[in-house]
Amino acid sequence: MTRQPPRGVLLDLGGVVFVGDTPLPGALEAVARLRSAGAGLRFLTNTTRRTAATLRADMARIGLEIAPDELLTPAQLARDYLVRHRLSPLLLVHRNLETEFEGIAPNGPLAVVIGDAADGFTYQRLNAAYRALEEGAVFLALAENRNFRDADGELSLDAGAFVRALEYASRRKATVLGKPAPEFFRLALESLGCAACETAMIGDDAEADIGGALKAGIPGILVRTGKYHPGDEKMLDQPPTHIASDLTAAVAWILVNH
Repeated sequence: MTRQPPRGVLLDLGGVVFVGDTPLPGALEAVARLRSAGAGLRFLTNTTRRTAATLRADMARIGLEIAPDELLTPAQLARDYLVRHRLSPLLLVHRNLETEFEGIAPNGPLAVVIGDAADGFTYQRLNAAYRALEEGAVFLALAENRNFRDADGELSLDAGAFVRALEYASRRKATVLGKPAPEFFRLALESLGCAACETAMIGDDAEADIGGALKAGIPGILVRTGKYHPGDEKMLDQPPTHIASDLTAAVAWILVNH
């Protein structure tokens, strides 16, 4: 009997497909193998320094073509949330991401939207966000990752520490829109038209990628690239479905075992 490929595969981008502006060895070929096998793909990224359009263009430059409906970002969800609830954003995000929120009505109740602002995490901006939260603003976090593998090959601080700082100061809990939020994974499954058991998630972040997928009922394959550090899997309530050396090995395992 011929084994059928998984109906859908969810892939993280940074640290799995590329680092900086360079694809990881074999990653583009691995994605192409999934497409050839007939698997539907969705790229789930917590990257909040680039718009979805910019990210797709950057991926095209390194040889990875991603259709608009194949990419899910927290900023897209945040914009939908703001429009749906008629909220006006107080943005604490990277300046490159601000265009993602253009055209939203400025006269609604306020919502603090925090992502990876990088050098934009100044005291003045953090304090303005804190004061808005004290006045009752809605609190939205695009992601809460601890770190990411930066373009220089070293780990850099991600938005999570700053989300926690505002949570601590305001005694408020942020609504997280990106991974590991269950809604993020639910939307990906809905977009693919797949059940959780028909899908697999490949990521380098044990908490956000794999922990989030497993809680959503999706098998999670952790790769030892990007931000992965030996022992990361021990932080999870349940072990990853599989641990692979890289995306090539993860795809090979999925096509045989899932």
